[in-house]
Amino acid sequence: MRIFGLVGRNISYSFSEKYFSDKFKNENIPDSVYKNFDIPDITYFPQIIKKNKQLKGLNVTIPYKEEIIPYLDKLSEKAEEIGAVNTIRITKKGKLKGYNTDVYGFEKSLTPLLKPHHTKALILGTGGASKAVAWVLKKLGITYQYVSRNPDSQQLAYSEVSERILQDYTIVVNCTPLGTFPNVEDCLPLNYRGFSPKHIAFDLIYNPSETRFLQQAKQNGAVAINGLQMLTLQAEKAWEIWNK
Repeated sequence: MRIFGLVGRNISYSFSEKYFSDKFKNENIPDSVYKNFDIPDITYFPQIIKKNKQLKGLNVTIPYKEEIIPYLDKLSEKAEEIGAVNTIRITKKGKLKGYNTDVYGFEKSLTPLLKPHHTKALILGTGGASKAVAWVLKKLGITYQYVSRNPDSQQLAYSEVSERILQDYTIVVNCTPLGTFPNVEDCLPLNYRGFSPKHIAFDLIYNPSETRFLQQAKQNGAVAINGLQMLTLQAEKAWEIWNK
């Protein structure tokens, strides 16, 4: 029996368990199960490895994409550059190697929507997912600016995102968990009147399929996309890594 799973906190709603369980069933993949490893703190992570000898691969989600790094034996070049991990491969010798497949999912989802005027992006949030988003934007030659609840000197506060700034930054990516089910009424405090048909509003959240952030951006004409396609693409890329 091969075990795969997801490490995170408060992940009962998670996409991954259903996605992989359905995949194993529909594609007749034998002797494989996918489990949620819901831990209150990253210090519990070594116990997961110790107690599950048949583990072959893990996905990592909020809030451990950065915190997990010290527990790994090795990182892929890309994961090291990004500073965040969302996929772990467990080798035959029991070594843990970290990868980032979020970059693959985000790039493939965003690129078809890009037009020549999409030269600047706002990244909402500064956690592990935001690092993958920043890496992709840099690769695509798109200037980006972080927006944070507790901004440092290089970042903007939400109150500083004026309509004029939004005219300039025509890609807005939500990398925070704000608005995730069941707290669907939660919404980032932005000046949504600043959105227009020139904007792409990208929310990494996939449940609900349309967050309040996306609804309000869309009401002002923005192209709205949630995180489902990105998630599916990164999951398939993780599967590829686990089965190397």
